[in-house]
Amino acid sequence: MTTARLSSSVVSAADLLGGEAVLRTRPRLSLDWIPLVRRGLPSASVDAIVRLTRITQSELARALGIPERTLARRKREGVLSPDESAKLVRFARVVERAEAVFEDKEAALEWLRSPNAALGGEAPISLLDTDIGADSVLDALGRIEHGVFA
Repeated sequence: MTTARLSSSVVSAADLLGGEAVLRTRPRLSLDWIPLVRRGLPSASVDAIVRLTRITQSELARALGIPERTLARRKREGVLSPDESAKLVRFARVVERAEAVFEDKEAALEWLRSPNAALGGEAPISLLDTDIGADSVLDALGRIEHGVFA
């Protein structure tokens, strides 16, 4: 993947997690993620998403609901647990969706970090540690996309 692609279009969840070079495959369908999550994502996926989203590892750990020390240990071990992998994939898919809705990486990341009235005043990124929170964020993005609220 080239740098030009990163700046000119929406980055896929797979790309956010390091692409084929890190994942050793190219998930194209939702079901393609299942064996990757069950096996555990390579810890290099953490480095890739931190680099591409320019959030700190500490912010990512909070967003995933994974203690920062655990995340650091997994990086040393080289692989995330299936549960941690599922959380990281969920995070990447939400970032991908936000970028698609806003058609701009910076605007998407700013929206994810900013308190949102439609989400009870919470920043969307702070809700991604649970399925219900992530679903609420995706619902808010769908409403924005369809012009239900600004």
